[in-house]
Amino acid sequence: MKNVGVIGGGTMGAGIAEVVARAGSTVRVLERAEAVDAARERIAKSLARAVKAGKLAEDESTATLDRITVTTDLESFADCELVVEAMPEIESLKLEYFHKLDDIVSKDAILATNTSSIPVIRLANATRHPERVLGMHFFNPVPVMALVEIVTTLKVDPAVVTKVADFARDGLGKRTIESKDQSGFIVNALLVPYLTNAIRMYESGFASAEDIDEGMVSGCGHPMGPLRLSDTVGLDICLAVAESLYAEFGQAHYAPPVLLRRMVDAGYLGRKTGRGFYDYSK
Repeated sequence: MKNVGVIGGGTMGAGIAEVVARAGSTVRVLERAEAVDAARERIAKSLARAVKAGKLAEDESTATLDRITVTTDLESFADCELVVEAMPEIESLKLEYFHKLDDIVSKDAILATNTSSIPVIRLANATRHPERVLGMHFFNPVPVMALVEIVTTLKVDPAVVTKVADFARDGLGKRTIESKDQSGFIVNALLVPYLTNAIRMYESGFASAEDIDEGMVSGCGHPMGPLRLSDTVGLDICLAVAESLYAEFGQAHYAPPVLLRRMVDAGYLGRKTGRGFYDYSK
């Protein structure tokens, strides 16, 4: 796939754009006018970290950045073979852009969503060709995490699934797993209840954040404790997935903790805002 579009230049969108451009594709990233510079700077900083860590040569970093264009013009996505939507977890916003893209890209183009929780079929049905729409769920940080979840719907063309999975594996060097279109898919359906249980434990005063995390790192061999992991994922994302799981299955253990809601209300979303269960301001 030589021409790829990414809708959204935030943490996930910028990461997706980077890995696709590093694989040699030309990438267009759609952003609001006031966020264009920030999106490009986000990608440039990530590439600079890769160079500093010895994972990427300086000339490769420059070439990667040259293959990325951050734009406000959705019409420029007309020649994209694949468009990956990576906007906030707001269903109405995603629906709006899938409807718009349906009129812009060719009938052979593939539309994918990076949603963590919204049923993919709802987004597919916003288009005239739901058979070309699927989930392509990356993980944060995208340049580091090896996995892509390929989420299939009842309407998707199996050939589209194969093409996207092959691109993720052979083009991007990712590992892939395939999930049905169920809230949380595979990873978040297992992960988020674990995270929210840890938040409830902390909320109750049973143990400190540090001890909860240390227990799972040193006692269970996890690379990161659940509260610090929640901060890394983003507490807004944790809340959105927990709400989706609860709405889908109606079981009490899926309901998001009150503390999680209040922290999101306060704007304490974790690493990306400098504060969550831990202080990242320094």
